[in-house]
Amino acid sequence: MGVINVTPDSFSDGGALHEEGVLSVDLCLRRARQMLADGADILDIGGESTRPGAAPVPLQEEMDRVLPVVEAVAAELGPHISVDTSSPELMAEAVARGAWMINDVRALRRPGAVATAAASGARVCLMHMQGAPDTMQLAPEYDDVVEETGVFLLERAQICMDAGVPRSKIWLDPGFGFGKTLRHNLDLLAGLSRLCELGFPLLVGLSRKSMIDKIAGCAVEDRLPGSLALAVLAADRGAGIIRTHDVAETAAALAIVSALQGLGVEAPP
Repeated sequence: MGVINVTPDSFSDGGALHEEGVLSVDLCLRRARQMLADGADILDIGGESTRPGAAPVPLQEEMDRVLPVVEAVAAELGPHISVDTSSPELMAEAVARGAWMINDVRALRRPGAVATAAASGARVCLMHMQGAPDTMQLAPEYDDVVEETGVFLLERAQICMDAGVPRSKIWLDPGFGFGKTLRHNLDLLAGLSRLCELGFPLLVGLSRKSMIDKIAGCAVEDRLPGSLALAVLAADRGAGIIRTHDVAETAAALAIVSALQGLGVEAPP
């Protein structure tokens, strides 16, 4: 899953698709084409930064950022567009304009989100987050981060299925870096196979996360090696979808994991 942030303030690439401060649909299309050529299967388009401390974006502003890009990418490049949003109104419009999946960091907890997702017929990805983006890193606490994350995700999946979303269209995301300390993130990665046992495809987003800096002392622009290491470890532990800013490099790393798994070779724990 390639990340296409149409925000001016995302933590690693905010504003990269803007020209003179204005979002460029042409730049977004170029990025989308390149990501598909580099090996992406899904393009995740988001218009609201969810970095720690991020302020909410007004609905109309989020829609104005995302919908022209979704429409343009869908018209030229076809399906497998994911819209990264928690807003039911944007979910409905994005699917109507070609989005194939709804990726929600709030796990469809906003009023009307579950019903909207079910009515759209799209796939959904439900993410775990303790708190909200503006407060989530203040003092996150868990007794067992893997267990508590799993319980939450299973509850949200059941709510979606009760509303009419087919089980086959539900993916889960443990939410690395969302209301979690470095220790929580490491415990979650070590226990990822436990979450795979929930029986849903597992998506992980570890690309360029601050945990790499905390471990290896890397600025955002120097986090590719750490991102690749985390992607490989996650895939080896059962993650089926890797969300990344660096598609070509990640696809190459995952090809190695896939080759080992295909041979029945188990990497060291």
